[in-house]
Amino acid sequence: MIRVAFCCHGNICRSTLSESVFTHKVNALGLGDQFIIDSFATSREEIGNHPHRGTVNKLREVGIPLVPHRAKQITLADYDKFDYIIGMDTANIRNLNRMLNNDPEGKIYKLLSFAGSSRDIADPWYTGNFDETYTDVEEGCEGFLEYLRENGEI
Repeated sequence: MIRVAFCCHGNICRSTLSESVFTHKVNALGLGDQFIIDSFATSREEIGNHPHRGTVNKLREVGIPLVPHRAKQITLADYDKFDYIIGMDTANIRNLNRMLNNDPEGKIYKLLSFAGSSRDIADPWYTGNFDETYTDVEEGCEGFLEYLRENGEI
């Protein structure tokens, strides 16, 4: 079982989009039973809230089902539950390292690093551009799948 946690600041835009996109991709490959996929916030600002309407609308537009979700904050107790803890931007990575004892097992990654890029996933909270965010998430999720293939995990 491959356990994946996507993380962003509030857990209503980028991480929930990533959770839904990646879940859709692994299900389309017939690999859904090999994964546990979830998403989390590094902050407490949106705890309990549903995904942002822009995330919901973008997923509907591209025909990807929204994974039912309410925002929650990642905790140190979650560290042992996941193999991959994937942040969306440099600030998320910094916060995840601070919250998760500096990642002693090397589980924290930035999503676009799997696509060979050091770029951050565009944050639609500030830009309002969910198209750009979706493109970044799609690129990162494809790169992550390729990484898993290359490492013999799938």
